[in-house]
Amino acid sequence: MAKKRIAIDMDGVMADLNQHYCDWYFERTGERVTKEQLKGLPETTGFPQEGIVHHFLHTPGFFRTAPVMQGSQEVIRALMEDYEVFIVSAAVEFPQSLTEKIDWLKEHFPFISWKNIVFCGLKTIVKADYMIDDYDKNLRYFEGERMLFSAPHNSNYEDYNRYDTWEDVAKFFAARQVEVAG
Repeated sequence: MAKKRIAIDMDGVMADLNQHYCDWYFERTGERVTKEQLKGLPETTGFPQEGIVHHFLHTPGFFRTAPVMQGSQEVIRALMEDYEVFIVSAAVEFPQSLTEKIDWLKEHFPFISWKNIVFCGLKTIVKADYMIDDYDKNLRYFEGERMLFSAPHNSNYEDYNRYDTWEDVAKFFAARQVEVAG
């Protein structure tokens, strides 16, 4: 029997871009902004110097230096034992990010094969049993199980099952394994 497939987003799910925005903003302006202050606001907004954070997305080195989302490495490695896992990123929106994202994955997730990395524009082409993403625009048209990974910009979304941490994701899939075995 074929393994079920999980599509996992990078930015905001595996890479903690929201913390990265806050850190880069502080390093460049000396002004501290927390993720809590960004809650409910569109991504890259809510910073005193409007527009600067959007500029980070076009700055060489930004995607390469993003911190890893706590727990993601261990949980994804474990999921790969029972599922076919694909990393799916709308990376072509920021073309300079392509190489940086590949290098980031090689460093932090060396157990993920290049064959399981998909860079695309729209994620409507993705066919999987589960998708873990932080954006409604990616989950809305997905035909499998939609899993919203919590981020400040999606705190107002109510249409999806929400996962605040990778531990929550692990618990969900552990329960699925028990259901299948039971």
